[in-house]
Amino acid sequence: MVISRFSYTGEGGWFMLKTLLKSLKYLVISIIVWHLSSFVTLAQSRKPTIDKFPPNPLETNIPDPLIRSSVQEKPLTMEELKTLEAALDELNQQATTRLESGDQETAFSIWNRELRLRRFLGLSSQVQAISRVGAIAWRENNRQQVQYITESLRKIETRLRNEKSGDLQLWRSLGVAYQNLRSPQLAVKVYEQVLSLVKRENAPVAEVETLNQIGELHLNWFNYSQAAITYEELLNLAVTRGDKTSRLKYLQQLAYIFEQSKQPLKAINILNELASIYNQQDNQEPIPRLKIAIAENYQSLIPKNPSFLQPALNSYQEAYIIAWQLQMYLSAGEALEKLIDLYRSQNQTREALQASKILLETQTLARNFYGLMQAYDQLGDIYLQQEEGANALIAFEQGLKIARELKYQEAYFVQKIAALKP
Repeated sequence: MVISRFSYTGEGGWFMLKTLLKSLKYLVISIIVWHLSSFVTLAQSRKPTIDKFPPNPLETNIPDPLIRSSVQEKPLTMEELKTLEAALDELNQQATTRLESGDQETAFSIWNRELRLRRFLGLSSQVQAISRVGAIAWRENNRQQVQYITESLRKIETRLRNEKSGDLQLWRSLGVAYQNLRSPQLAVKVYEQVLSLVKRENAPVAEVETLNQIGELHLNWFNYSQAAITYEELLNLAVTRGDKTSRLKYLQQLAYIFEQSKQPLKAINILNELASIYNQQDNQEPIPRLKIAIAENYQSLIPKNPSFLQPALNSYQEAYIIAWQLQMYLSAGEALEKLIDLYRSQNQTREALQASKILLETQTLARNFYGLMQAYDQLGDIYLQQEEGANALIAFEQGLKIARELKYQEAYFVQKIAALKP
């Protein structure tokens, strides 16, 4: 090495060594700086360009043999438009055939060409075609194509809004297109625009139709809060028009919405209103089912507020009595089963026992042998709870007889009986 040529002894030697080390230090620093500068320059020269998102194939302006080159100077004639429309229908057929053969990439390439050229036929034709292809893209789970189509639809929507278009048919087609893409929020906004237009035109039938579309969209996508607002508006319109059939339908929808959205008190109010209407119509048949639903909603409130226990019990009892009077024994049995469960949850075994004995008779009249078997099982359990083993044994033995006839749960009852016999 270079350093080994010098002596480390003597003042001159130390001076020369220090000088050499200092020179080496500057040399190393210079080399490092040069390398860093070269690296930065090279990196800059090789810096990759950030690829932009590929252009939307539905929006590009690619020359096409189906369109003459002078179209910008002279629009297509009616005859040329008819010829173009026929050619585009043929493209649609070609794409469909390609898709059926499994060539999805080529199929959508052809459809994109069709959709680009549909612009020459006007917005209505364009939106309808986009809607058709959008439904296929969603079905085939082609996310990129769905993105392209959604982007094009949103541009069309923006154009319509900027132009303050009053073309109801076009707005409706746009709403359907968004629905085909499973974009409920975008569809709702479009139908709200439709609603505004039909209200302006004082078209009550179209108003109701549009509100129903909005309500169904909210329901289908579990947006219960907005669905409730829509159906309440529909209910008010039905009441104003004196449309009793629609009033019932919207009340039923609201009862379902409030139950699904866990708003039992609102559901109870609606169910009571329905019961009142049926009573006014002297139509008792739906009442037991409504009373059971009312009781279930009251029951859901008991854990937080025990004061709702009695209304729940009363509603189950009313459901049973009305169903019995109407000889609707299956409904009567359902009400009694739920009533017994509620009694037992509150440790009211005496009341549960009485209701269970009535249930046996009800299930017998209903010829519901499976329900009768379960009723004997439940009765036996209640007797056991009261430490009445002999009565429990009788109930389980009756249950076993039915189980053998049904060829179902025989071993279950045999075990229960064996546990009670010495």
